[in-house]
Amino acid sequence: MKVFFLAFFLFPAFLSGQNYTLTILGIAQDGGYPHAGCEKNCCKDLWKNNGEGEKVVSLGITDEDQNKAWMFEASPDFKYQYEMLTKGGKKLEGIFITHAHIGHYTGLMHLGREVMGAKSIPVFTMPKMADFLKNNGPWSQLIELKNIQIKPIDHFKTSLIADGLMVTPLLVPHRDEFSETVGFMIEGPTKKVLFVPDINKWSDWDQELETWLQLVDFAFLDATFFKNGEIPGRDMSEIPHPFVEETMNLLKDASSDLKSKIYFIHFNHTNPLIRKDSEAREEVLEKGFNLAEEGMIFKL
Repeated sequence: MKVFFLAFFLFPAFLSGQNYTLTILGIAQDGGYPHAGCEKNCCKDLWKNNGEGEKVVSLGITDEDQNKAWMFEASPDFKYQYEMLTKGGKKLEGIFITHAHIGHYTGLMHLGREVMGAKSIPVFTMPKMADFLKNNGPWSQLIELKNIQIKPIDHFKTSLIADGLMVTPLLVPHRDEFSETVGFMIEGPTKKVLFVPDINKWSDWDQELETWLQLVDFAFLDATFFKNGEIPGRDMSEIPHPFVEETMNLLKDASSDLKSKIYFIHFNHTNPLIRKDSEAREEVLEKGFNLAEEGMIFKL
C-alpha cells in the first residue's frame, strides 16, 4: 500500500481551480427497482404506478467550468443518466467500468450506431474487461466502428484525467466470471471519494476498509442486501456481498465522523433500504451512516 499512496498523492490536486461536482445517477442493483418478474410486495405497487422506481447504480462527475462530464458505470438506465449528466451541453469525456455484470456495462449499447452513433468515447477498463469487450459482440462492434475507444487502466495506478481530477482502480474480490472487478478512488481538488458498488465480504479483501475510509471524504459502498433472511428459502450467507448489517457491525466502534462518510448504494429490490418508509432506513441513519439517493450532489 505504501507504493500506492506515493503514486496516489503524487499529483498536486490542491493546486487546481477546477469546479468538479459528483452526482448520484442511480442507486439500485443491476436489475433496477422494480425488478423484472417481481410481483412481491417490494415491487408490485411500483408496477401499478408505471414502474417508476430507482435507476441502476451510476455516478457522474461534471466540470462546471469546462462543460465536461465523466460517468462511472454504463447501466441499463444509461439514456436517462446520460441526459441527467450532460444537460446544459456538457460533453461526455469518458466512462469508467467496474466489471462485466449487466448493471455496470450494458448501457454501452446506446453508444452504437443503432442509437447515438457516438464517436470514440473513451471507456476506461481493466485488462480482462477490455478483452471481454473486444472479443464479444455486440461490444466488439462498438470498438470496430470507433463508437468507443478502450483506455487501459490498472490496479493501484492513478490516471490524471483532467486538471486536478484523478481516478485509481482498486481490485476487489467478487464473482469474476467474465472480468476482474474494481472499485474506484476518485480525487478532486479538495475531496476524495471511494466507490465500491460490488464486493464480496469485507474480510475477503486484502485491504482494510477502515483504513480507506480514513483517507476519503465520501464512500459509496455495496449495500446490495440489508441482512440474512432477506430472500426467503435461500441461505444468503453464500451470496458474495457484505450485508449492510455486517458493514455497520464492522464499524460499530468507529468514530461518528468516519461513519458519516459512508453512503450505502447498489440496493437490491428486496432490500428495505430502497424504500423510503422502511424501519431499516431509520436504523441505518440513527447509527450515523447515510443512504445514497438519486440526484445527490457532492463538491469535489
